[in-house]
This record gives sequence, C-alpha cells and structure tokens, in this order.
Amino acid sequence: AHGGKFAVDDDRTIPDTMEAIFEMASGRLIIFGHYEANGNPVLPRPGLEFRGTLGTVYAERDGFEIIPEKGGQFQDPAPRMEPMKLDTKVRDTTQNHVRNFLDCVKSRKKPNCDIEDGHRSTSLAHLANIAMATRSRIEWDGEREVITNNKQANDLLQYTYRAPWQLPR
Repeated sequence: AHGGKFAVDDDRTIPDTMEAIFEMASGRLIIFGHYEANGNPVLPRPGLEFRGTLGTVYAERDGFEIIPEKGGQFQDPAPRMEPMKLDTKVRDTTQNHVRNFLDCVKSRKKPNCDIEDGHRSTSLAHLANIAMATRSRIEWDGEREVITNNKQANDLLQYTYRAPWQLPR
C-alpha cells in the first residue's frame, strides 16, 4: 500500500490518498484506491468497478451496469457477453439501511448487513492501512485473523481501549 495525507488537514490517522493491491489465495488481485485529494471519479463513472475476464461491472448505490469485455490486442476482439443494466431508482440508500435496522430491532431477525458482514467488509481496508503504516507487505491468515509475517503489523490489529471498554473474549 502507498499514499499519504496530501489534501485534508485534519486529525485523521489514515491517508486521504491511497492505493493498495491485495493478492488473494486464488491468485486474483484486488486493487483498491481512495482519492480524497480530488473529488473527480478515478473510474469512467462513480461507484465501484469490478473487472473480470467476461465483463466489467460498474456498481453504484442506484444500480449497476455490466459492460462486456473484449479481447486485448492479441485476442479475439468480439464481446464476451451481452451487456446488462439495472437501475433501482433508489436515490437514498441510507433510508433503506435505517429501515432494515429498525425492522430487525422489532422482529429480532438478522439485518441485511450484520456485524459479521461489516467486519469482513472492512478487514481489507484495515489491512491496507496497517501495510501502509508499517511500510511493509503483509501476509494475512484469514482463518486465525492474524498477520503472519510482521509482528509490528500484527500488533496494530488491536489497541488498548479506554476503561471500562474492552473487546469480548
């Protein structure tokens, strides 16, 4: 991971500009970029971009679009799938999250995004911040939730809480 605090002068402890590359056990790469220093989208459109061998998904809060991939200069240039688009017409997704949470408080059902989902979805961002803070490549054991190749980085996975707060054991 690389980046820094270049644009926002505040007391944050994380970068306002960062890129990180994650190599998954499958050999696939996830490239994460955060660019607070410039409000213009880095991608051709705002939201998330997922590139695959058949197509690219552009996902936003109000829908998604899949653009077929074409072969590179040494491959067949024909589209590899049919394009697809879904517009959910939802403009305020926060309202949906709040409604789901309140409904689950009443019903005791599991919310659409529970605490485990939240933990898993933020793990890569935390690991990127740790890799950048230690200026090192880190190796993550997801089963044990430890960094296996750098004690200093592993120590950053937890910190001392203000009394009486603590993590459950």
